[in-house]
Amino acid sequence: MARTIMIQGTMSNAGKSLLAAGLCRIFRQDGLRAAPFKSQNMALNSFITAAGGEMGRAQVVQAQAAGIAPDVRMNPILLKPTTDMGSQVIVNGAVVGNMTALEYYRRKNEFIPAVLEAYHSLAAEYDVIVIEGAGSPAEINLKREDIVNMGLAKLVDAPVLLVGDIDRGGVFAQLYGTIALLDGEERRRVKGTIVNKFRGDRAILQPGLEQLERLCGVPVAGVVPYLHVDIDDEDSLTERFCRATARKLVDIAVIRLPRISNFTDFSPFERYENVSLRYVGSVRELHQPDLILLPGTKSTIADLLWLRQSGLEAAVQKAAAAGTLVFGVCGGYQMLGRTVSDPEGVEAAGVTQAAGLGLLPVDTVFRGEKKQTQARGVFGPVEGLLAPLSGMAYEGYEIHMGRSAAERAPILVGGGNVYGSYLHGIFDAPGIADAVLGVLCARKGADPARLGSFDARAYREQQYDRLADGVRGGLDLDFVYRVLDGRAE
Repeated sequence: MARTIMIQGTMSNAGKSLLAAGLCRIFRQDGLRAAPFKSQNMALNSFITAAGGEMGRAQVVQAQAAGIAPDVRMNPILLKPTTDMGSQVIVNGAVVGNMTALEYYRRKNEFIPAVLEAYHSLAAEYDVIVIEGAGSPAEINLKREDIVNMGLAKLVDAPVLLVGDIDRGGVFAQLYGTIALLDGEERRRVKGTIVNKFRGDRAILQPGLEQLERLCGVPVAGVVPYLHVDIDDEDSLTERFCRATARKLVDIAVIRLPRISNFTDFSPFERYENVSLRYVGSVRELHQPDLILLPGTKSTIADLLWLRQSGLEAAVQKAAAAGTLVFGVCGGYQMLGRTVSDPEGVEAAGVTQAAGLGLLPVDTVFRGEKKQTQARGVFGPVEGLLAPLSGMAYEGYEIHMGRSAAERAPILVGGGNVYGSYLHGIFDAPGIADAVLGVLCARKGADPARLGSFDARAYREQQYDRLADGVRGGLDLDFVYRVLDGRAE
């Protein structure tokens, strides 16, 4: 059976996901077969595996860092919020239904066998399992039914490293307070603490680290610097949405829907030197971009109504009428159509039908069965502005409850400048982003060479290596291996 190490945090966004990915990469570099595991993840950024199962992207990133294929066993429970009070519950990659928070909390123990089966099957195949917790283990109102932090650590007998975020301030109180709220057995599982996202001179920090060790009774396993790596974020806490981005040679605006999902579809455009990718939530922020992107959403009708009420619907329609390139993916594709209907209440949004933006010749009806599949092929003839995509190879994955009459086509065009696709990751395939940006440059009379270019897969591997270098430099790896081997007390 695999050796196990668990990363828990003092709060959400303390850096658990990236540290777990960094450890997966380090173990791979050190010749070990490592796999990630998170029993329960809440996220709207998800992925479809080769077998057609759905899982959270954080574990996809960690699997890629480990050099292995993503597998739903790495994330046996995925919660995708549909409203402020409920989520779609996915177990072992398949939807089991929508539940309110209270209903899921009451039924959580029913899913423990699925969690343990997934964990033990992975543990039988790999040398190391890197487990990621969720939120904080000190949520005292939730501890009784916990299956993702100390509850899971107990079930699989995992040692824990506790991570605090110094960039937010109060890291000593975070770490000490969290440990103080644990019971005796839980405290014994914590083998060390990690100060994460540090900027500055560690010598100034040292007296605090020494006092923290005395207070907590465990060593500080490392001080990890604030790492500037370009790796997919957890959706709800990404800094991309708040980042001030100056408009560049080619300007792209992504409509920041309230329930935005899988915004990583557009990450390829961020990596060009003279391309700006901005997330906009109001007409005032939109300006006059060269390309407007409508992303996926967990609640198409609710976000469509928001788009209408915010004035962005009219702004997108006006831009499209003026010839601006508009592209919608999944939920954004559905919004661009004529109508969106939900007669069975699949989205649990309380609205069963809405008119779309009317920019694509498509009608969408939501049904109870989710489509989950990977797809690849070659574009047939593409009409309009994106004609250069014709004959190019594409790949991606579909994940949607809605059914649209034209969904068999990988891309649909309306009016020559409005496009939609159900394929998440459509811009990741070699040459696709280059071709789209080439069209935009041609319209501006600009040389596409000014944008630069990159190999997406090589770039991703480079970022994982940078992450591993940063984590390796900040952690006491000898201590980490002692924890892994059960030799740290």
